Amino acid sequence: MADSPTADLAKSAPNGARASDDDLVRRILTGERTLYAVLIGRYNQRLFRAARAILRRDDDAEDAVQQAWVAAFEKLAQFRHESSFATWLTRIAVNEALGRVRTRNRRGDLALVDVRDELAMATQAQSPEQDVAAREMGKLLEHTIDALPEIYRVVFMMREVEEMGTAETASCLGLTEEAVRVRLHRARHMLQESLTECLGTATSTVFSFAGARCARMARHVLDRLGISREPIA
Repeated sequence: MADSPTADLAKSAPNGARASDDDLVRRILTGERTLYAVLIGRYNQRLFRAARAILRRDDDAEDAVQQAWVAAFEKLAQFRHESSFATWLTRIAVNEALGRVRTRNRRGDLALVDVRDELAMATQAQSPEQDVAAREMGKLLEHTIDALPEIYRVVFMMREVEEMGTAETASCLGLTEEAVRVRLHRARHMLQESLTECLGTATSTVFSFAGARCARMARHVLDRLGISREPIA
């Protein structure tokens, strides 16, 4: 299997994978554009989960994240280090996703997903294998999280699934920290008690965005930006 753009980059620029976000931004702005692939690999899953929580469709979330990466690259010189790069980047992805929701609403293209039947099937599924059981629980969690109202779903995704802090979540969403805490509390309350007992071990696997999907996203973004994916000399 061919290496992903991020893997190629790690081989040709071994310091890139270990560099801090701020250092990578500085080096990209001074001409090492291929290092952008390191940032894409580092934060693709976080951005996908944030966008997915808002858009509720994998394909829409992937499109939004791809556009967010392009927009972030174009605005990279505007990053002022007042917040972490991850927070700044997540805010761009959230705004891109919210913009798509507003466009969708204007077109009347609202998709209301009824997950009750799928939830019933998932809760009845039994498997003697631990890994199969974990996957089934992950699917059940995804369906249940999707069923939350957006204002709670986005906060829950960032805090519990992506494990972002309260302050960072508030900054990304333009909320107060108290609002984040209240919405997280309500989100937890709305989830079934049987699910909340499993969150500690299951949430890290839901809405995964890695492997081939992550590599494909990196290729698309780098191609759109006209950045060569050849190894650095």
